[in-house]
Amino acid sequence: MAMPTDIGIVDLMLDLPGTDQAHWYEFLKPQLREESKDYEFPAQYMFKDVPHDVASADPVAAALHHMDRFGIERAMIGVGFEDERSHKLRALRDHPDRFIGSFSVDPNAGLAGVRDLVKAHETLGIKAAIAFPAGYLPQVPIDDKRFFPIYAKCVELDLPICVCAGICGPRVPSACQDVALIDEVCWSFPELKFVMRHGAEPWADLAAKLLLKWPNLYYSTSAFAPRYYPQAIVDFANTRGADKVMYAGYFPMGLSLDVIFEQLPHVPFRDHVWPGFLRDNAARVFQLDA
Repeated sequence: MAMPTDIGIVDLMLDLPGTDQAHWYEFLKPQLREESKDYEFPAQYMFKDVPHDVASADPVAAALHHMDRFGIERAMIGVGFEDERSHKLRALRDHPDRFIGSFSVDPNAGLAGVRDLVKAHETLGIKAAIAFPAGYLPQVPIDDKRFFPIYAKCVELDLPICVCAGICGPRVPSACQDVALIDEVCWSFPELKFVMRHGAEPWADLAAKLLLKWPNLYYSTSAFAPRYYPQAIVDFANTRGADKVMYAGYFPMGLSLDVIFEQLPHVPFRDHVWPGFLRDNAARVFQLDA
């Protein structure tokens, strides 16, 4: 069966096309070597068609326009306390049926980081925590005990956490994102809904094994053009994991929705996989229909 076109898609990684995107990556600059600091974004060397000319005086309206073009019903956007008067808060406030918020946690902040997560849940209405282990300074491995209070609080708040896994695009060390480190986390926190982000490569085979092993582990396709989805993940979705794999894009950071949706129908998913991949799995894991 071809990819269905009558499903209200949930995109688990999208941002508002604003006027200045450079600030998105300021946090990473202390780790970058000089040759990476002149890029539009730290992993630019990997992407051939970085979206340009997407700036808009009204980023919320622009995002909705792009979403409507491709049948995206809801999109997850990252929010923070500095966004209290920003377009992002307006998107969540004025369009709660279209946008869901996620909050970037800081395991290096100790209990203050836990309190920030609780505040974001209470005041911003977030639906997920997000983490970039290789992006912290100092870096924090996925199974590091600094993460454990945050994992525990996510369980208490019933919030999934989306964690970058695998070799990261920016030219910084990536051992802290080794997929094998997820094993202990899932064992230690069986009630934690843990979602792998950004590919899990070159350990996609191991990722599939862990997805089968742990009921609380999930995978999203963020930052990967569909033609590059790992074969091990496609095979897993087609056999044992139709309820574990979820769509996520990368617009406007590195991929255009035109490129994504030109390639997406050619992913060789079996018929039964598409509804969960495009919407149902995300709706269940992130409790979007609650």
